[in-house]
Amino acid sequence: MKHLSEKIIARIKTDFTFLAPITSRSQFGGYGLLSNNVMFALVSEGELYLRANDNVEHLFIERKMPNLVYAKRGIPVLLRYYWVDPALWMEDNDTLINFVQLAYQGAVTEALNKKHKAIRLKDLPNLSIGIERLLWRVGIRNVSELRLKGAKSSYLQLRALKSSLGVNMLLALAGAINGYHHAVLPKILRHELLEWFEGIKEPISGTH
Repeated sequence: MKHLSEKIIARIKTDFTFLAPITSRSQFGGYGLLSNNVMFALVSEGELYLRANDNVEHLFIERKMPNLVYAKRGIPVLLRYYWVDPALWMEDNDTLINFVQLAYQGAVTEALNKKHKAIRLKDLPNLSIGIERLLWRVGIRNVSELRLKGAKSSYLQLRALKSSLGVNMLLALAGAINGYHHAVLPKILRHELLEWFEGIKEPISGTH
């Protein structure tokens, strides 16, 4: 089983080159996978599990990906890691890459939040102090409130305040929430946001 896990780790290092060099360490009876010293996945008994966070866990659940079960002192414990099944590996590479990106970015965000508990809105990707002040004006005063509102609701509130705001602001907010520069948002997320924006654009005259 150790040999199989090592083969999976080698494949991950080859397939996920969009991350910084991936390292591994012993974790929960298997191997934790890290990029930039941030753990985003586990390999256990030859199977890959992705680390969940508040922004991606619902996607794992919707896809019916089982949790990793870890026996702690003989008691089974459900970990916040979700199994990558063979179909996802073999047939849906775009979704897998998107899931890996979201797992990694979520892990990075959690690590930053622990390190900088009082992180300000302006410290998130894409957000300047000017955008932070606009968010304050619509009642969104911290990172937790922005994440709770979500990109779409936050954008609509800002657009009501400043009608000239276009799709770039929507993408910037989504990137800030998920830990991405807006130019490298995952394709699936970008497409979904652009479709939503097209659906609301008609009543928003002058938006660009």
